[in-house]
Amino acid sequence: MERGNQTRVGNFLLLGFTEESELQLLLFGLFLSMYLVTFTGNLLIILAISSDPHLHTPMYFFLSNLSFADICFTSTTIPKMLVNLQTQSKVIACVGCLSQIYFFIMFGCLDNLLLTVMAYDRFVAICHPLHYMVIMNPRLCGLLVLGSWCISVMGSLLETLIVLRLSFCTSMEISHFFCDLPEVLKLACSDTLVNNTTMYFLTIVLGVFPLSGILFSYARIFSSILRISSAGGKYKAFSTCGSHLSVVSLFYGTGLGVYFSSAVTSSSRTTLVASVMYTMVTPMLNPFIYSLRNRDMKGALGTLLIRAVAVRDDAVTGLS
Repeated sequence: MERGNQTRVGNFLLLGFTEESELQLLLFGLFLSMYLVTFTGNLLIILAISSDPHLHTPMYFFLSNLSFADICFTSTTIPKMLVNLQTQSKVIACVGCLSQIYFFIMFGCLDNLLLTVMAYDRFVAICHPLHYMVIMNPRLCGLLVLGSWCISVMGSLLETLIVLRLSFCTSMEISHFFCDLPEVLKLACSDTLVNNTTMYFLTIVLGVFPLSGILFSYARIFSSILRISSAGGKYKAFSTCGSHLSVVSLFYGTGLGVYFSSAVTSSSRTTLVASVMYTMVTPMLNPFIYSLRNRDMKGALGTLLIRAVAVRDDAVTGLS
């Protein structure tokens, strides 16, 4: 099953976007700005939720975990891409490539599962409001988040470990800006049937099933909203899940865009653009969606910034 000129250890080459130095500098500035906005925005969400006692509720507990997952998700691929653009280098070590595969899959799955948990939280809040605090108790919330972490870690570990059994050809060029598992499998000279089977199986278990749970939850939510007689009541019920629904649409829309772009066209440039939407744009927009559409979150962020300014002024006064 194995063909000639193979290797098990070596460096991969991330071809990225372009070889033009002027365009690389432009892309470096653009992607660095996007990464800083993503990191800062999600970090502010976490700090605002942790510092405001009014936000110590299940919904914001899940949101803080989602923001942390988004920070880690982007940090898995973007810093290495920025280094490669700055140094005009395309090399990534085999260990670094495997690490990218592992953490990219893990935090991608964690995002997916947390969005499913948040959909269930909105389902209980709207369909069973009188029993919300009893059902969504701290113990259940902790177990849901812990279970999401454990499933993501184990699923990613399984997909990454079976890559170690592969032998690779002398061509180690990856037509991407990070080590995407399907692209890495294309370089293997040994049989990838087990890898592809595992990848598709876990995609169904960790992707399709959670999406089905989200769709089922929102079907029940919309059914309950339609039974509300007053227009004000309908608007209030829908506003409680509007931010989450926007994030879900963005997350799955860009994710499906990556899948269909790679399946429909062989153009690596199209796949790269779709991947940028999935890996950078979505995590960057999540904090804006939750903060701009949520009065409590805007109040908490305002209080946090006021405290930060006060601490800075006190430090300046002390130094003077």
